[in-house]
Order: sequence, then C-alpha cells, then structure tokens
Amino acid sequence: MAKVWVKLTFPAKLIKEPITYQMALKFDLVPNIRRAKVTATVGEIVMEIKGAPKDLEKGLKYLKTKGVIIEPIVGDVVA
Repeated sequence: MAKVWVKLTFPAKLIKEPITYQMALKFDLVPNIRRAKVTATVGEIVMEIKGAPKDLEKGLKYLKTKGVIIEPIVGDVVA
C-alpha cells in the first residue's frame, strides 16, 4: 500500500460537498485528515491518503476534476 501527503484546497462552492468521502469510496482509499480549516470562503485539508498506487492516482485526478486544488507535501511531516 502506497501513501501520499497532500494539502487540498476547496473553493467555497465545494465546502459542503463530501468529496473526500466520495473519493475514498470510489477508489478504495484510506484518508487520514491531519489538519483542517474551513471558513465561509475556503476549505483546507492536510491529509495522508493510503491505497494502491493506481487508485491514488485516480483518486487525486477525481479531486482535480471536481475543482479541488492539490499540493503535494514533501519533506518532514509531523505524523
């Protein structure tokens, strides 16, 4: 099982949508939210996502098509 760390930024129109839940179900991924901040205009989530490499790729592509901004997190991460 592979894992990636990402920062997800959701525009206001997506804040109330269960997009990460849908991604996890659709692509058999395990999200682990490490930090989140939601305001009226933006949502930000730092998360670790585990799954098969092809499923991770498909899941991240799915988020992008929904309008989520994805930034990879590299370097030391406080686990």
